[in-house]
Amino acid sequence: MTHVATLIGPSLEAALARAQTLLGGTAERLGAHAADISFTPKAHAGAIAEKLRGEFNIDVVVQPAAHRRKKLFLADMDSTMIQQECIDELADYAGLKAHIATITERAMRGEIAFEEVLRERIKLTDGARTLIATMRKNGARTCMVSGGFTHFTDRVAAMIGFDETRANRLTIVDGRKLAGTVAEPIFGRDGKRAALIELRHELKLARAETMAIGDGANDMDMIAEAGLGVAYHAKPKVAAAAPARIDYADLTALLYVQGYRKDEFVDG
Repeated sequence: MTHVATLIGPSLEAALARAQTLLGGTAERLGAHAADISFTPKAHAGAIAEKLRGEFNIDVVVQPAAHRRKKLFLADMDSTMIQQECIDELADYAGLKAHIATITERAMRGEIAFEEVLRERIKLTDGARTLIATMRKNGARTCMVSGGFTHFTDRVAAMIGFDETRANRLTIVDGRKLAGTVAEPIFGRDGKRAALIELRHELKLARAETMAIGDGANDMDMIAEAGLGVAYHAKPKVAAAAPARIDYADLTALLYVQGYRKDEFVDG
């Protein structure tokens, strides 16, 4: 049994029975809403996963059984680890929806009670803290990556519990004044993939020991580079291209996908 299919969703009994008919193998419950089926590789396993997903409205991830518990995890921020686009929410709060760039300067000047606004306006995705706390307890390195600015992302990453974050840096002059430019190099699609490779080499990990998750086009190269790349409630193009996808469940699905049982989850 060299491969495993993880099924995540409510009322799994019918889905499990159908999956075993299609895949063979043996089933093991991971929790009330998740189960594994260990099986010998079959042709069209990916198509079988799609069939199960469509028939039962559940998440199904098929992968090799080896290296399931990842040692490096990179995650996008906006609409992935948090439910919103961060800069839009903060700009809206400040009455600056039409002039989004201004909000950062107001935050730097201390005109906005920044931490309080973050807690009020920015909602973490369900399962975010549990995912990171559980992976860190089990020795994984976690890094949040974003095309946004470190002034925001550092605070959000700390709220969730990440080890570190990578994002764009605003150029500051005279200690607190914005220069109106972004420090080079610009951190975006290429930067996310490069961060994954850099951390993988630093930790001396095999590619199979890494996981990355995101929802947008600028996450696609990072998702493709990871040992397990996951599209999370993603845009259709990203979901179609990603090796794995989570469309229904919250972020704790990524723990089940790694073989964690519910009783191993750590509250964040």
